Amino acid sequence: MSEPPHVTIVIPIYNEEGILRASVVDLIDRMSALPFSYEVVLAENGSSDGTVQLCETLSGRYAQLRHFSVGQPGQGNYGLALRQGILDARGTFVFCDEIDLCDTDFYARAYELLKTSEVDMVVGSKLLEGAEDERPLVRHLGSLVINGMLRAALGFKGTDTHGLKAFRREALEPVVQACVVDKDLFASELVIRAERMGVRVREIPVRVKEKREPQIHLFRRVPNVLRNLAKLVVAIRLKG
Repeated sequence: MSEPPHVTIVIPIYNEEGILRASVVDLIDRMSALPFSYEVVLAENGSSDGTVQLCETLSGRYAQLRHFSVGQPGQGNYGLALRQGILDARGTFVFCDEIDLCDTDFYARAYELLKTSEVDMVVGSKLLEGAEDERPLVRHLGSLVINGMLRAALGFKGTDTHGLKAFRREALEPVVQACVVDKDLFASELVIRAERMGVRVREIPVRVKEKREPQIHLFRRVPNVLRNLAKLVVAIRLKG
């Protein structure tokens, strides 16, 4: 096996045939300006379009790209894909991104913080002072509501949990193993458990401008979010 890369970039994907090729080509082109070796892991979950076939084509073209599939066809599971991608990562550092963001500016800033050995996890916040959230208003308000709920129900101390993250793989593996939910709230549980388990977390502001509409409508996600939030309250508040 080849020498492990310095960084693994994990990107969950679900029915992304429309933007996948252009996003991957653009990302790999921009990565040449960054001072570290890397791999990109496409964590496909439940796609029913041509996403899987396109992953195979792109993986054959780029040596630094690989992919896997998890979950049931037609049933996207973001959290399951992200969890498996993290556990499958080979890099010293793991960056979690979205295919409609691919924010190399965040990579560069997070990498500099992680190199200092004073930070274990960097969270890119859409809500921190200095951030630029260019999503539709309803999406911005949704982020405010869910993070407010996380603070009230679970004592979360930060401003954002979902989206861009970077961390030392070894520091976060025990946190990933302790997580109990999947789908939308896995990313939130990961950050909250990291905070509670003494991981050194730093938030930095980011600019968010999505390339396409969300694959799953915001209001269709509400029932699952509420169920998993209740599950998290029991797991974290009552069981620790």
